[in-house]
Amino acid sequence: MALHIVLVEPEIPPNTGNISRSCAATGAVLHLVKPLGFSIDDKSLKRAGLDYWQYVKLEVHESLDDFMSEYEGRRMYLATTKGGRLYTDVEYRDEDMILFGRETAGLPRDFIDAHKESAVRIPMSEDTRLRSLNLSNSANIILFEALRQLGFPELR
Repeated sequence: MALHIVLVEPEIPPNTGNISRSCAATGAVLHLVKPLGFSIDDKSLKRAGLDYWQYVKLEVHESLDDFMSEYEGRRMYLATTKGGRLYTDVEYRDEDMILFGRETAGLPRDFIDAHKESAVRIPMSEDTRLRSLNLSNSANIILFEALRQLGFPELR
């Protein structure tokens, strides 16, 4: 049993490192979709993931198109501030894939428009001057909701 966290063109090494640590701790598969804003052997990436990298189930994809071709037909949710429903309104299942976009721009707008029914969001104050939550925080919020719904499989 595994959930999949997909980072599309991540830019900030510590965010990816933090998410990799969460994936290692939960058994989730981490997908990195190029281009990446860093090298996978970047010191800050490894520092944020500490010594967990050996436990991360990692897949690297050359492009979003390549990723979509490889996983065509799989259940996917797009985490975006433009999502029409809350992330808690989804009934997550084993092998679901949750996609997150770049820290500075999110997922491509045309990609979101083509998959509107799969777009979910984390609620935030309308009064905030922030554009979104931190990527690693957002990934953890949704990952742990999915795991909670599944009964925290294989976790103690």
